[in-house]
Amino acid sequence: MKINNYHKVNTLDEAYALITGNKSSSIIAGGAWLKFSKKTIEDAIDLSNLNLDKIVEAEETFEIGCMTTLRNVEKNQSLQNFYDGIIVKSISEIMGIQIRNIATIGGTVAGRYGFSDLIPVLLVLDTKLLFYKKGTITLEEFLNLKGFNSDILIKIIINKKIGKAKFISMRKTSNDFSVINVAVLKNDKECKIAVGARPNGAIFAKKAMEYINNFKTYNKEVIDECASITSKEISFGSNSRASKEYRVELCRVLVKRGLQEVL
Repeated sequence: MKINNYHKVNTLDEAYALITGNKSSSIIAGGAWLKFSKKTIEDAIDLSNLNLDKIVEAEETFEIGCMTTLRNVEKNQSLQNFYDGIIVKSISEIMGIQIRNIATIGGTVAGRYGFSDLIPVLLVLDTKLLFYKKGTITLEEFLNLKGFNSDILIKIIINKKIGKAKFISMRKTSNDFSVINVAVLKNDKECKIAVGARPNGAIFAKKAMEYINNFKTYNKEVIDECASITSKEISFGSNSRASKEYRVELCRVLVKRGLQEVL
């Protein structure tokens, strides 16, 4: 990665003017993943002066500022107890503490990285994103937007609900990216399933969710069928970490384990 100009901005207006003024501009969050890029950034925009690194717990929501490091999210006591600590558990498996002290939640989400362990978890938690100009949209909407890179993510908003959730990932070594990851959640209204590191970005298993949510009681056959539907409906690919066929089988097994846990 090459940076031609580095700007430590003092207002969101200043940051927005820079990000829209040049297609080669980029927000620098923690920079943990961006540094692996080979592209040239004309204007690198640093938001660290804007006080966007707070976790605010309200009666119905958690609001996490975009510049909050993954380590600070991981250490938050309230999030450690929220939905069986699913957010914290997904973050605690990311590389080492040194990386989690650098990487930010905003950079992780805005980057829409296919290898992300956190994004499938945020998907099942009905997460919303607040952008400077676009306003509030769901995480799912953001992940499906094409060419959306000319706005500034300000905060991540997670609604408080009661239920059970499970995050499971498979990786070759503790410091490697996931071969595949799965987030499963059950509350009083529905069951949700998201799969990531396919190796593409995380998505909902909508056919499997529709199937499982038709039942009020669950037995082995229902869970097995739901896991099978998930592995068939989601598209997988091959890369240096795993083949498409291996990911398909892993998906079926991990979804089954997740459902057994939350149901």
